[in-house]
Amino acid sequence: MQPPLVSTIIPVFNRAAMLREAVASVFAQTYRPIELVIVDDGSTDDSVAIADALATQHDCIRVVHRTNGGAGLAREAGRLAAQGEFIQYLDSDDLLLPQKFAIQVAGLREHPECGVAYGRTRARFAGGTMTDAPWKRTGEQIETMFPAMLASRWWDTSTPLYRAELLRRAGPWTDLRREEDWEYDCRVAALGVRLFDCEAWVSETRFTAETQLSRDRSPAVLRDRAKAHALILGHARRAAIPADAPEMKHFSRELFLLARQCGAAGLDDESCMLFELARDASGASRDRMQFRVYERLARTFGWSRIGKLSCLSDRLRW
Repeated sequence: MQPPLVSTIIPVFNRAAMLREAVASVFAQTYRPIELVIVDDGSTDDSVAIADALATQHDCIRVVHRTNGGAGLAREAGRLAAQGEFIQYLDSDDLLLPQKFAIQVAGLREHPECGVAYGRTRARFAGGTMTDAPWKRTGEQIETMFPAMLASRWWDTSTPLYRAELLRRAGPWTDLRREEDWEYDCRVAALGVRLFDCEAWVSETRFTAETQLSRDRSPAVLRDRAKAHALILGHARRAAIPADAPEMKHFSRELFLLARQCGAAGLDDESCMLFELARDASGASRDRMQFRVYERLARTFGWSRIGKLSCLSDRLRW
């Protein structure tokens, strides 16, 4: 029988210098057959020419050109174009290790109850230093995506290999430009997905100065983060994660923190919304008094003023 096709989707926006290396890591796979869908997300540098040139050199590469809409919508355009039984998302600055597809496809075929395979990912930082231990929680054996995925996105985009049928059930990527990948994985997790851990090194996450966006607290970024967090909580509720689960308690605190940050940025609506979600997610926790006091102050003095004071207090405490 013909082995199943694996489709790799690479969104690219102005990363000409690294795109060739990402593509080369796909072609270095020991597994065949493969296809590669490069989605040009409105690049204005040589990424467009490089992608088109690669497509003329390799029959298994297709290029989708679109106006800039962010990584999530670019990945969705690639998913719709992909024809494989298995889907690999790959950021244009990251790399796959050569045995990834061979090991993960074999694992998913041997374990039909599993919808996603993962393995160890290493991190390479600007300057060339690299982690010895697996990055994030990719070295742990985790049987299901939830509830662990609620506490944090404990892998990177290059780590998992998905069944395409599972992603069709999960639905399309959103137009979010921040935390869109975490929201997407939590949506997949809400389907009750079991995981296959291949217990091998499978990918490399590479960090550069321009990719460090986590500290950006501009209003546009905070709006997207607020939307993503609200969606993630909805996915967790559909998965029936209880309020007393450690992961839900952690997420409730994160909602409250983000509510304060949105208030400090003048996003009153988002701050109020996240506060209500945090209070609801906390259940009957001992933080109830804290919520009552914060709400009374916010409704008296304004969400923005109290958010600024709270964030200042947080910084002074640290």
